[in-house]
Amino acid sequence: MGGMTAGAGRVWAHVGQTFAETGYDVVIVGAGRMGAACALFLRQLAPGLRLLIVERGGLPNEEGATILAPGVWTAFDVPPGREAEAAWVRRILEESFGDVQFAARPLLNLYPEEAEGSVPTTDALARCPEAVGLLSPRALPFARVDEDAATYRPGAVALACGQGAVRARADLLLNTHVHLTPGGLCLDRLTVTNTHEIVTHETHELRAGRVIVAMGADGPHAAEHDLGVHTGHGRAYRQAPRLNTPSTDAAPILRAGGLTLRPQHGGFTLIPPVHHRDPHGYVPTGGRLTGVPVGVRRETLEDLIRLMDALPPLGTEALEVGHSLADVPGAWLALPEGRADAPPVHHSLTEGAHLLLGGPLADTLGLAVAYDLAAELAGVRERPWGKVPFRTAKKLPLEGEVGRG
Repeated sequence: MGGMTAGAGRVWAHVGQTFAETGYDVVIVGAGRMGAACALFLRQLAPGLRLLIVERGGLPNEEGATILAPGVWTAFDVPPGREAEAAWVRRILEESFGDVQFAARPLLNLYPEEAEGSVPTTDALARCPEAVGLLSPRALPFARVDEDAATYRPGAVALACGQGAVRARADLLLNTHVHLTPGGLCLDRLTVTNTHEIVTHETHELRAGRVIVAMGADGPHAAEHDLGVHTGHGRAYRQAPRLNTPSTDAAPILRAGGLTLRPQHGGFTLIPPVHHRDPHGYVPTGGRLTGVPVGVRRETLEDLIRLMDALPPLGTEALEVGHSLADVPGAWLALPEGRADAPPVHHSLTEGAHLLLGGPLADTLGLAVAYDLAAELAGVRERPWGKVPFRTAKKLPLEGEVGRG
């Protein structure tokens, strides 16, 4: 967290730094993209409030849905009526963050049969020659093209928002596990033993005027386990295999059968579709390819095999499937309302506690939903993307109304 200016918030990175605070106006649990963005927006909209961000790992965390998110903004992912919000998110990503590597590139959504707004795939390939050789026009003869699509780094967005919030005087507590309690939280500050085991070093009780639960896929479970509040949200384990077919800065994004081929690091990251929520207690396991154990879960492996004729590189050694689950990056993904097509959402859990979820459409709408929650809690009626229905909410207590440490 180097480079913070004078007057910035405080950062507790390890248990050697004494934490003696007893209360904040707002505590945000989780410093992924959604939580960090909400923190930054809240500091901008209500700078008089004392704000703490609590994160179980570092900033940004080196694992989780934010780091493995596709980072694909596309109009194809915008639900009807949310176009203004998505356009605002695109403008923010393009103009407000210096290290997200926002890169405009077309997205080709490919189909085996003609779809509304589609063109012949051969015509699309004439505009995107980099995609020639990646797909079979005979198997996927039609395509819809989003010329305004773009790729970026969600982890860089989380880092920029977190650092911006701290520069704006938000406090940040890292390496800390949280248990939600009525009116506050119980904090377990974590440390690592000589045998690399993560253990609780010390525990603190913290009062909070408002708690924002931005823990990703763990958020609904925490609400139910700690607060006794049942939600209809779910989660799924999504992996991101690697396809080592060469790509350049001019390569388009491809989609076929729900699978996204995202140009990245000179090849492609594969983002498989999420068909349904995983049942409670599901433990991810690898599948088998021609009888050989691999690290890609069975459901994803079936999707890849199904598309090998349409996307021939999937049937070559360019596809990395690993030998075990540990060989293929993966993370638990929140599914708002338990659906893979549901947009990001926030809502009240109990008096003073709010849930903030990103999910599969967070790349396109996540920042707008994080802003909406920040504005609602700050008592701000207008939204920068135009007229948005205002949901009545109590304004947060002013600075000093929640006890200081």
